[in-house]
Formats: sequence, structure tokens, C-alpha cells
Amino acid sequence: MKLAILSRNGKLYSTRRLIEAARSRGHSVRVLDPLRCYMRIGSDGFAMHYKGRQLTGYDVVIPRIGVSVTRYGAAVVRQFELMGCRSPNSAESILLARDKLRTYQRLAAQGIDLPTTVFGDSPDDTEDLLSMLGPPPHVIKLNEGSQGAGVMLAEKPAASRAAVETLRGLYADFLVQEYVAEANGADLRCFVIGDRVVAAMQRQASDGDFRANLHRGGAASAAEVSAQETAVAVRSAHALGLGVAGVDLVRSRRGPLVLEVNTTPGLEGIEVVCGLDLAGQIIDYSLSLKSMS
Repeated sequence: MKLAILSRNGKLYSTRRLIEAARSRGHSVRVLDPLRCYMRIGSDGFAMHYKGRQLTGYDVVIPRIGVSVTRYGAAVVRQFELMGCRSPNSAESILLARDKLRTYQRLAAQGIDLPTTVFGDSPDDTEDLLSMLGPPPHVIKLNEGSQGAGVMLAEKPAASRAAVETLRGLYADFLVQEYVAEANGADLRCFVIGDRVVAAMQRQASDGDFRANLHRGGAASAAEVSAQETAVAVRSAHALGLGVAGVDLVRSRRGPLVLEVNTTPGLEGIEVVCGLDLAGQIIDYSLSLKSMS
């Protein structure tokens, strides 16, 4: 089959692994920079060109789209879909998962537990907004941040108010969440493909930090997940329409809570830690979608 991988950098570990996995299975694969794809949309059909040449005949497109190009990248995925191409993560699911507020609303509406979250716009309501959440510590997150960027911990009421007022002054979209102290700076990354958690690792924040992201210096180890944690991870991915996702959970006294759902989960850390060919599993799953269409 003929695959396209949407990535701005073909040398990244995750992109390279997907290329290797596809070629080892005898498939044709090409990396396309989504920002170099341009589209023709008309009632007579859809077309896409790349660096002056028409893109045709692709069976599957695998998005590896960064946060900074979410909107345009999703439009490219949608164009591929309109041209008859299948994707493990649709354009609409990517847009939904990249918006933390919409994600939390969708998950909570389906009974999936997460840290209590508050969101507001007017500076006049800051005090009451924070009172809806309860006493600090509070975790403050940019609505479209990733890899731990734009995440702050405020340990006192004055610090929470100052962070909220600063972000409002910058016209930033953000959320405020309860801090789950009993997690002790650890979370679980569950790698979901289709209906299964195919790998899981525990990430532990470095000394002096509360964020367990590997990009922030966190340490990782392979993890065993319970049946309840597996069910929550798979339900979360399905709630957002994602066939491939990294679902981050935190273990709390009331059970697993969903922290994030990543539509473009990195492969390097979890493949190395778990010793698994996750790139190959993504390729196999993505191609199975085409055979079902």
C-alpha cells in the first residue's frame, strides 16, 4: 500500500521509526511537510499538490502534526480523507484532542474521571472561579500546550491569582485544575492503538519539578496497568475519536484520573523503555482501516 506521513521533520525518531516499519512491511511511504501541501476544493472534487506535483493514490495518511501547525495540519488531513484516504486519527479528532477544554468537557460528559477543572474569562470572577476549585495547590495549564510546556503549579492563593491575572493579561487561553498530591509527581503514559493499551510506562518528575514529562527531565520505566486503568485509557481515546493516542493518567485516591490525551504520542521513550515495536503496530493498525473501508 501507499502511505503518507505528515511530519515537518523526517529525521525525528518517531517519523523515522514509522518509515522503517512501513518499508520493512513492503509498503511505499513518503514524508510530507503538511505546510507544503496545498489544496484545491471544488464541487467537482478535491485535489492536493506538494512542491508542484499532484498527490494521488495514497491509501493511508498518518499525522505527526505539531501543536503549532494544528489548524492547517488538520485541514490537510481532512483533504486526504475527502480524497478517499484513511487515517488512524481524523482531522476532527485531532482538533478536539488539541483543545484541552473541549477534551475535558467530552471526557467528563462520558463519565470519565479527571482532575476537577475550572475555566473562565472575566478578571472580575477570578476569586469565585478559584473558590469553585477549592484551596491550592492549583495546576494552571495553557489550553493548547504540550510536553509539559505552559504548565505551572501555584501553591498559595496569591500565586494562583497572580498566575491567572498574568495569563489573562497576555490574552492566553488557560485552565486551572486541582493538584493530585498523592501521585507524588508520577503519571502513567498509556499507549492506545485501536481497542488496546499496547504499552505503558510510568514517568516520574525530576527533583524540584512536578511535571513528569520526559521532555522536562522526567524518568521513565515500564509499567503494568490495571484493568480499570486500561479501560479508562481506551474509553478516553475512543471518546475523542482517536485510533492512536497517548493517554496520560494519574493514580489518585478515587481511581485513575485523565490528565491529557495526546494525538501525536512520541515513540522514542516508550519504545525504548518497553522494548516494543510500536511503530509497526501503528502501521499495521492504520492499514487495517483501509482494508475495512
